[in-house]
Formats: sequence, structure tokens, C-alpha cells
Amino acid sequence: MKTRLLLVDDHAVIRLGLRMLLENESDLEIIGEAETAREAIQLVSDLHPNVVLLDIGLPDISGIEAATEIKRISPQTAIVALTIHEDEEYFFKMLEAGASGYVPKRAAPEELLTAIRAAAGGEVYLYPSLAKLLVKDFLAQPKSADESGIEDDLTERERKLNLHSRVELVKYAIRKGIIRA
Repeated sequence: MKTRLLLVDDHAVIRLGLRMLLENESDLEIIGEAETAREAIQLVSDLHPNVVLLDIGLPDISGIEAATEIKRISPQTAIVALTIHEDEEYFFKMLEAGASGYVPKRAAPEELLTAIRAAAGGEVYLYPSLAKLLVKDFLAQPKSADESGIEDDLTERERKLNLHSRVELVKYAIRKGIIRA
């Protein structure tokens, strides 16, 4: 069964280049394209893609906001951010919004294909230079449990892991070797 892809970028040339790259892959099928976040959200609702390849810098609302809405309306749809932004702010915000992959536009085509396939398989893919940011941030975190009293509202499983967000979960998975940085 082919992975159904939705391409979202406000630049037609980028979408065309992605289409040319991805159409040659026998396990991938492009089911739609969008140039705005709102158009992407509607297409996710209508077409139910397996993976959305999502630019962060869109003209109407940000890719971060779009990712949050896409995950709200279609939690099973994986999101791979494909962007020029390689700084911590966007990277962490996209992970928190639900992205399963983060690839800079300067990456080799093979990196993008790996990210799409990983996301389609329920895994997380982080471009190596960005994964280093995550590891650095993780290592800088205090090791003790949060003393704020929030544990009272957590399930037993959440108390054992002491994880409070998707970012913390990814950091934990890297540390335990569940995913590779």
C-alpha cells in the first residue's frame, strides 16, 4: 500500500521539485498540493493523507499553527516539516505541534525520503544537526522531578516517565535509544 502524501508549500517551484522527486518512488503517492495553511487543513480533512510535507513559512497562518490543527482534525496523519528554518525556536515548536519529522530544505533528497518513510511508519525523523539541538537541550535539563505538585493530576504511567510534552518524549526516546538522533 502506498503512502499518501500532501505537499504544502507556498512556492510553486518547490512543490514542482518535490513532485518530480517523489513521483519516482513506487511506495509514495502524491494525492494533493496546497499553497496555504488553510487550503492544507481543508485537504487533510477531505483527502486523509498519511503524511503531510509541510513548510513552516506559509502566507496565511504559520506551519506551526497548521500542524496543530492538522493533528486536531486528523491525529493519524503524520507531519514532516520541510523548511528553511533551522533554529531551535521553530524546531521545538513544530515538535510540540505534533510533527514527526523535521528536515531543512538544504537536505539531500535521500534525507527527505527517509523522513517521509519514517513518519509514515509511525517513527520520528530529525535531521542530524537539529537532533543535536534536542540532545543538547535534553542534557541541559535538570534531572530531578518537577516539584510543582502537578504530579497529582498525572496517571501512574506519566508519573513513572515524568514526561510532560511531545518534546520531552522525543528526548527520552533518544536517550533510551528508541530513536536515533
